[in-house]
Order: sequence, then structure tokens, then C-alpha cells
Amino acid sequence: MQLARPLLGLAPVLFFLAALVLLDSYKLLRLRVVVAVVASGMLVAGAAYWLNGALLAHIEFTTYTRYVAPLIEELLKAAVIVALIRAHRIGFLVDAAILGFAVGTGFSIVENVDYLALAPQAGLGIWLVRGFGTAIMHGSATAVFAVLALSFMERKRRAPYLAGFAIAAVLHSAFNHFFLSPLASTLGIALLAPLLLNVVFARSEAAVGDWLGRGFDADAEMLELINSGRLSDSPVGRYLHALKDRFQGLVVADLLAYLRVYTELALRAKGVLMMRDSGFDTPVDEATKEKFAELRYLEKSVGRTGLLAIQPMLHMSHKDLWQLYMLGK
Repeated sequence: MQLARPLLGLAPVLFFLAALVLLDSYKLLRLRVVVAVVASGMLVAGAAYWLNGALLAHIEFTTYTRYVAPLIEELLKAAVIVALIRAHRIGFLVDAAILGFAVGTGFSIVENVDYLALAPQAGLGIWLVRGFGTAIMHGSATAVFAVLALSFMERKRRAPYLAGFAIAAVLHSAFNHFFLSPLASTLGIALLAPLLLNVVFARSEAAVGDWLGRGFDADAEMLELINSGRLSDSPVGRYLHALKDRFQGLVVADLLAYLRVYTELALRAKGVLMMRDSGFDTPVDEATKEKFAELRYLEKSVGRTGLLAIQPMLHMSHKDLWQLYMLGK
């Protein structure tokens, strides 16, 4: 019985995270990435523990837990997601939901282990609230932030992180208020979180399928133009011709080579995702690794200015940058 109580505080959020990973039909995230993000959530929980301890000496406990702690803890968890988005490690809403929940999972593990050390004799009801309520709340709040941040970035909204952070903090604060009984609040979180994340998964998988279809056709058309020798008659060819006034001939040739290699890798990445959706885990072969080496060489050759000049032809959204990361990792 003594072991069952702390397990009740840790197991629900871990099982919930595992279910999210298994439900991802495209298998967009490797397990080691999810584990690393859980570890990041544990690290920021340590930072929150230190900050909360320092500030609690100056603020009344109830006020702090309802209004201050949610801001600090959601800010720290959000920082992990922002770093992942800016590093192009999150491509789709389903990635955001899983990794957001993973950060909250790591955070809640440290929080519950600490609570176990402070109150080892806590009753079954408390661990029920902490496991199915507090822990799931931490994961869900950060998942909401991640999904909204990525969605607003796709729409090129100003301050894309602000709305998600505000909603996550309000959800956290509302849970800490316990407007209903702790058990009723826990039941609400346990019921609403799966429904909310199911909607995210459905929308994201539809968006991935749409992006794959449109992107595959566009990449295939671009590669066919390059390989057929008809590129000069296309808008892309005319744009490259105009670059001759700004760059040396060899640099323009490298820009064309970069465009070809990038498009080949983009097609390869979309093919991998389609295979994963069909249940096949396609490894990265040596030829693809050689393409990445060639791409890195060409990036150095054309320089930052050249890459900026060619970006309009690559349509480098966060999804496109993510797909290259996914294929090259």
C-alpha cells in the first residue's frame, strides 16, 4: 500500500504521455527526443523549486500558489518549448502537443517526488489528486501553450507565444484555486485533457496529410524542372538569372545546386513520413547522408547572403526546416 500511493502520483502522467506517443501515426518524434524533453522538464522543475522557495518567504502561501506560482512555472516550462520551436525541432501540432506534455510530465515527476519526501504519509486521496489532477494539469497546460504558439507562428501572428502562455497560466491558476472540490477538479482535468488533445491530434494529422500532398507535388515539379533543363523558362529560372547581377557566376551555379539537393532531401523526408504512416520505419541510407554533406558544403559556399536570396524559392517554413532536421537526425 505504501508503494501504491506514490505510484498513483507518477503513473497516470507517464501512461498518458506514452499513449500520446503511440497515437502519433506518423511517428514524428523519436523516443529519445521525448525522453530528453522530459528530462528538460525535470530541470526546469528544479529551477522552479528554487524560485518558489525564495519567493514564498515574502508572499502569503495561498496567494502565491494561486497567482504567482502558475506564472513562474508556466514561464519556465514554456521556455523549453520556445527553444525547441526556434531550433526547428517541432514541425506540427501533434509534435507540439506531445513535447509540451513531455515537459509537463518531467516537471510533475520532480514535483511529486519532492512532495513524497515532504509528506510520505499522505493519504490515497491526495495522491489521486496529484497523479490524475496536478500532474495531468502540468502536462496539459504546457501542451496547450505549445500548440497555440506553433499555430500562431504558422499564421505569422505578432507575439505568438503570449496568448498560449496566458491561457496556460490561467488554467494552472484555476486548478490551484479548487473552485470545486479537489477531487471534482481532478475529475475535470482527467476528462477534458484527453478530449482536448484528441482534437489537436485529429487536426494535426489532417494538416500533415494536406502538407504532404501539396508539398510532394511542388517538390516533384521543382525537381523535374531542374533535371529537364527547362528551369530557365520558369519563374524560378528567371529569378536565378536576375541573381547574376548580384553574385558571381560560380555562386549562382552553387545556388542552383543547393536548390536541387534541398528539393531532393525534401522529397525524401516526405516519402519517409508517408512510409511511417503506412507502418514502415525507413532508415536514412548512405546516399541521403551524402546529400546532407553536400548541402552543408553548398551552404558554406553560397554564404548567408546567398541563402537569404534563395529562400523565396525554397518556401522555408518551420515545417520545411523541421523535415530536414527529422531526416538528418
